[in-house]
Amino acid sequence: MATNTHIPVLLNETIDLLNIKSNGVYLDCTSGRGGHSEAILNKLSSKGRLICLDIDDDAIKFLKAKFKNKTNVEVHKCNFKDIVELLNSLNLNGVDGVIADIGVSSPMFDNVERGFSYHNNANLDMRMDQTQKITAQYVINNYTLGQLINVFKTYGEAHDAICVSKKITQTRKDHPIITTNELVEIIKSSISKKNLSLIKHPAKQYFQALRIEVNDELNNLERLINSLPLILKKNGVCAIISFHSLEDRIVKDGFIKLTNNNLPKEIPIIAKPLFSLLNKKPITASISELDSNKRARSAKLRGIIKNV
Repeated sequence: MATNTHIPVLLNETIDLLNIKSNGVYLDCTSGRGGHSEAILNKLSSKGRLICLDIDDDAIKFLKAKFKNKTNVEVHKCNFKDIVELLNSLNLNGVDGVIADIGVSSPMFDNVERGFSYHNNANLDMRMDQTQKITAQYVINNYTLGQLINVFKTYGEAHDAICVSKKITQTRKDHPIITTNELVEIIKSSISKKNLSLIKHPAKQYFQALRIEVNDELNNLERLINSLPLILKKNGVCAIISFHSLEDRIVKDGFIKLTNNNLPKEIPIIAKPLFSLLNKKPITASISELDSNKRARSAKLRGIIKNV
């Protein structure tokens, strides 16, 4: 059964970073169960506006019920890679703040039927948007050996990607690989004893890689960052929370790129950059938060502000 329990990570730190204007317009790209959204709303006046996005139908239903009596809140099913188009459709020329909490929400993980967890048996699914066609089952049973190796190496940084991928392609010749348990057993039987003793769970990297591939997570994150010059107003802030090194690297590199003037060094012009970093090092969870929410242990928060 799914649960609606979700503790928003780095909540106070994120709200502080956004420096919310009471009459501003704010966009929560990954509203989920509305934890960050509600905290933003509490800072807004009746003239302020909050736009909540998600691609999960369960989240959209929950958010609409949660904010049904809030006239300055609107909920849209939309992938954050498409926010430029969404804002154009809403006749908005910019927002004062953007927040994105990247990755899978707790209710998605806790809902066994969604197939995100390697601890429970379910159909291999892993779709955040359950209306899309590609599933983890499709990837496992249809990708070539080379494609599987690339997915596991690139998105999971898995050391035994070749052996695991070969075992998958061999197994699926006899029968389709349908469930999470089937995949976990294949992974366990393919990993060397040495590597098996070095990792917490042998399937973790492979399930992460599959999830990223199914939902095109890293490409979508890059599109979000690249859209910031178009969607943020002057002094607008973007705060992004990531949960693993691949995501954090994209955020870090993307933010640094936005802060560069891109002028040749020989040009003696001191121009204010389009963006400035709000924190050079990522903000991480406090000890007290880690005690109450273990899922915050890998969270990293970075912020950027638009200067002009």
